Amino acid sequence: MKLTDLKQHFITLISDIYDPEECIALFNLTASNVLKINTNNYLQVQNSEVEQSFAEQVKQVALALSNGKPLQYILGETEFYGLKFFVNSNVLIPRPETEELVHLIIQTLRKSEKKDRKLLDIGTGTGCIPITLKKNLSNVQISAMDISLAALDVAKRNAARNDVDIHFIHADILTYKDEQLYNVIVSNPPYVKEDEKEFMHQNVLAYEPHLALFVSNEDPLIFYKAIAAFGVTNLADDGFLFFEINEYLGQDVHNMLQENSFRNIKISKDMQGKDRMVSCQYH
Repeated sequence: MKLTDLKQHFITLISDIYDPEECIALFNLTASNVLKINTNNYLQVQNSEVEQSFAEQVKQVALALSNGKPLQYILGETEFYGLKFFVNSNVLIPRPETEELVHLIIQTLRKSEKKDRKLLDIGTGTGCIPITLKKNLSNVQISAMDISLAALDVAKRNAARNDVDIHFIHADILTYKDEQLYNVIVSNPPYVKEDEKEFMHQNVLAYEPHLALFVSNEDPLIFYKAIAAFGVTNLADDGFLFFEINEYLGQDVHNMLQENSFRNIKISKDMQGKDRMVSCQYH
C-alpha cells in the first residue's frame, strides 16, 4: 500500500470523530511514531510503498482512535515541554496549560537568588511537572507525591527515562503529615466538578482516570484547602505555592488562600485567556 493511500484510509476511519485538520495532525503523529517519517518530507515519500506490518500498525491506531481512545494512550507516550513521557490509562495525559504552569514556575524561581531549594509536587501523575522542573532547575531538590501507586510507577519510569533524580512519596494529601520544610509547593490537583462532566469530550471520560480529574460539586476546593493547610505548616519563609485551577474557581481559590494568610496572590491566565494558574507566598 502506498503511503498516500494509507493516509486516506486512516483519515476515513476517524473522520466521524475528528475534524479534517485534526485527522491530518493525528496521521502525521502516527506516521512519525510508527513509520518514523518526518512529516516535512511527506511529499517526497507519499508515493512510496509501506511495508504490510507497518501499514497494519497504522490501521490499528486509526481503529483505536475511531473508538475514542486518545492517541497518547495508543502510542504510549506524549511530549511535554520538549521532553518525552510514557503514559497509560493510570495517569492523565499532560495538557498544554500545565506546560504554562511549569514555565511560570521556572521563570519565578530563576529570578530568585535562593539556592538548594526544596520543592514538592502534589498529585504528580506522569511526573511531568517535577521532571521538567528538575531538567530546567538543576539546583532544586524535588519530591513528588501521589495517592496512586500505579501513577507513581509511571512517574518513576519517566524520571528514569529523562535521567533525573526525584524523591517519590506514596501518600494522600488529605491526611499526609510530615516535618519537612519546602521552598516551593506545586499542584495540579483534581478540579473538574461533577456537573461539568457533560461538557467534556467522551474520550476523556471513557479513558482518563477519574480519580485525577473530578471533585464533588459540594466541595470543589477540597484539595486546594488541604494543600494550603499543608503549606501553612510546611512552607519555609517566603515559600511559593503554585496551583493549576478550574477556570471558574479562580476567585474562590484566591479568597481561600487569603483566609489562610497567603500573600502576593496572583491569578494568571493561560493562552486561551482562561484563569488557570495561581501563585502566592507564605510568611
